Amino acid sequence: MRTLFFVIEKEFLQIFRNRLMLGIILVVPIVQLVILTYAATFEIRNIDVFVVDQDRSPESRMLIDRFAASENFRLSGWSDAPEDGYNALLSGDAAVVLQIPPHTGRNLTRDGHAPVSLRFDAVDGFSANIASQYTMQIIRRHNEDRAVFTMPATDGSFSSALAGNTPPPQIGIHVSRWYNSELDFKIYMVPGILVMLITVIGGFLAGMNVVREKEIGTMEQLNVTPISKTHFIIGKLMPFMILALVMLSIGLLLGRLWFGVPIEGSLALIYLMAVLYLLVVLGLGLLVSTITHTQQQAIFITWFVFVIFILLSGLFTPIDSMPQWAQWLTLANPVAWFIDMIRRVMLTGAGLADVWQSCLVLLGFGLLTIGAAILRYRKTIR
Repeated sequence: MRTLFFVIEKEFLQIFRNRLMLGIILVVPIVQLVILTYAATFEIRNIDVFVVDQDRSPESRMLIDRFAASENFRLSGWSDAPEDGYNALLSGDAAVVLQIPPHTGRNLTRDGHAPVSLRFDAVDGFSANIASQYTMQIIRRHNEDRAVFTMPATDGSFSSALAGNTPPPQIGIHVSRWYNSELDFKIYMVPGILVMLITVIGGFLAGMNVVREKEIGTMEQLNVTPISKTHFIIGKLMPFMILALVMLSIGLLLGRLWFGVPIEGSLALIYLMAVLYLLVVLGLGLLVSTITHTQQQAIFITWFVFVIFILLSGLFTPIDSMPQWAQWLTLANPVAWFIDMIRRVMLTGAGLADVWQSCLVLLGFGLLTIGAAILRYRKTIR
């Protein structure tokens, strides 16, 4: 244990003496967080809709078919229980819940007005706003086809667009936006940028640090010391895990105070997920370092791998809008798993019971990458 302490101490001293690496650790993540939060945008397709049909009338079926036929939406589930719609939003299985109350068809014919309820997962305010516009268009088109097109008045009521003394039947809309009622896009982006922040520290710098030992010739000195392989690997990776967690703390504080991002879930759970994720990226960085001989090689390979991970993570482009083959690839993408988890915990208040399966996936990825790096590493002079 004493040997391990000296290795960790040596790594911290080496990090703080390297001004370039120190700048990357302290400056680059903050710049990423501030700039990318404002700059990143994307378009929306394949919005998951969960239908709660408590009416089961021809009118409700016609409206549901409208959503099913739209290329912007896809039906993710159906039920007649409102709590199922709530669970679909909480679990992330649906971005929109369409709830059709009992007797909607009858009230539409008899009273000329029948409201339906639309609930949006507004964690991604931009997507929720677009989804809201899409739903309005579908219902407006539905009313037009039935020759009952209505327009909202300035006081929030509905007035008929057709001439006549008797108001025609019409479908009203009640909209509520969950988790991000102001549709602030920054609230959606900050958790994803935080993932990129610790990815840079854990993935890039850990791999570069080991390769740097080879370039300056100190790897041979370490190889002839009585340090065990386990102590060497832990000593190499532990400082970067600590620094990444420190930067995550700074990012969370900056997100809360500067961008007003809520932290609805448990901080302990966020840090637990971060540790599991860092096992993956540190393992990948160490694995890259075992197959490269210069820092340029390590940077190129690590950048190539993580750019693919980031582009397929759902940070900039919604995963549901990707081709099916790309969606399958995201299942093997640890960045995508962690971004989804941290958004759910921070913004929707999800607990361990909601993300434990994702935690197990990250743990599996971490054991796989760390194990591969340990097997690849040889404590011999080269």
